[in-house]
Amino acid sequence: MPDTLLDVQGLSCPLPVLKANKALRGLPPGAELTVLATDPASQADFRAFCTETGHELLASTQEGSVYRYTLRKRAAP
Repeated sequence: MPDTLLDVQGLSCPLPVLKANKALRGLPPGAELTVLATDPASQADFRAFCTETGHELLASTQEGSVYRYTLRKRAAP
């Protein structure tokens, strides 16, 4: 299953997480979503989002001012 890329660079909290949530809704369970963001607050936001929703935060890295998050959509309830 190919990765889906969501580029939310330049958007501020809470938009990166809201757009990621919308993108995840359109993906099948177990699919991965890679998010590119520039808002430093997104680090805490994505950790909290995954904890609260059950999605898995597979990776969180930073290259310069760009944060890259890889999430796996939770299994169907």
